[in-house]
Amino acid sequence: MSFSEELIVFILSAFIGYYIVWGITPSLHAPLMSVSNAISGIIIIGAIAVLNTSPSSLVSYLGFIAIILASINIFGGFGISQRMLQMFKHKKNIKVTKNE
Repeated sequence: MSFSEELIVFILSAFIGYYIVWGITPSLHAPLMSVSNAISGIIIIGAIAVLNTSPSSLVSYLGFIAIILASINIFGGFGISQRMLQMFKHKKNIKVTKNE
């Protein structure tokens, strides 16, 4: 594949991914985040492999950007999952007193 064909595939997959993610119901959010984190991990491994074998500086820059963006997605996904898990924990009984 030429670079322009790969760029077209990348742009189309970005649009499809965007519309799929925004169409998910909230009840499916946690499974989607775990799959998204797994895919981002695979992206990081692939980008590291590309960085080691690429003679082109453009491909190296794109691989580095892919590593940064996938890392942000992974850490953000863990943060959001942690917040969602906190919502389901039982809160301790807090006594509310009324000061008059």
